[in-house]
Amino acid sequence: MKRILFVSLALMLAACGERANDAMQGYGEADYIYLSSQDSGVIGELLVREGDSVEAGARIFRLDPERLGYGAQSAEAQRAAAAAAVRTAQAEATLAQRNYARGAQLAAQGFYPRARLDADLAARDAANARLAQARREAAAVGAEAGLAEERLSDLAGAAPQAGTIERIFHRAGEVVAAGQPIVALLPPQNVKVRFFAPQARLQRLPVGARVLVQCDGCDEPIPATVSFVAREPQFTPPVIYSLEQREKLVFLVEARFEGQTPIRPGMPVDVRIAE
Repeated sequence: MKRILFVSLALMLAACGERANDAMQGYGEADYIYLSSQDSGVIGELLVREGDSVEAGARIFRLDPERLGYGAQSAEAQRAAAAAAVRTAQAEATLAQRNYARGAQLAAQGFYPRARLDADLAARDAANARLAQARREAAAVGAEAGLAEERLSDLAGAAPQAGTIERIFHRAGEVVAAGQPIVALLPPQNVKVRFFAPQARLQRLPVGARVLVQCDGCDEPIPATVSFVAREPQFTPPVIYSLEQREKLVFLVEARFEGQTPIRPGMPVDVRIAE
């Protein structure tokens, strides 16, 4: 009788050990969106604090527009001057065309010298060439002015998605370079977990497979979906290619949540395959 109880107890402990070993260790991870300006400048306004929840399109920061404002004003003045040059060239071309048409009519009647008509033709062609050049220059100046205006409007940074302000790297009054992160935004759908699965379990962990994530303080396991499985394995030392050590061969797996989750980046988790 004692032997039977001992064997039963051993089997139960073994089963519990197997269930405990089903857990794969991992940690919370996140894909942050780093908000920055396309131009360098001084941060004039910072409209959020760390931990704030923001909606898509909400203003996050604004650079001081004074420096780029001068460039936009200069570009606008150049655009006005180019437009005036086009109008002048247009008037000259119109006059040259009329002079040539009048000369051609008189020449047909025998009252206009051929040399004078040739000069009118050359003047007309030259005026048309100047008009075409003025239009090209006006188009180039207009593009530069449009870019200056666009750069001025881009000084205000907005949230591309709803999420939480996780970190602020620079504050009002600080100088930032173009493309330098000012704020890190974390949309809820960008939270994920990374865990390591032994080779023997990969068949049960294809992309799209369901897993359950457990953390300290989580009331219930949180469902997630496998979104990535590494093609190349990783080894935990020592690296020994033997039957006894093959369990040290693990693959990185990522799983994403469907909605809000208490899992935070860096938080240790246990992951099990959903039955």
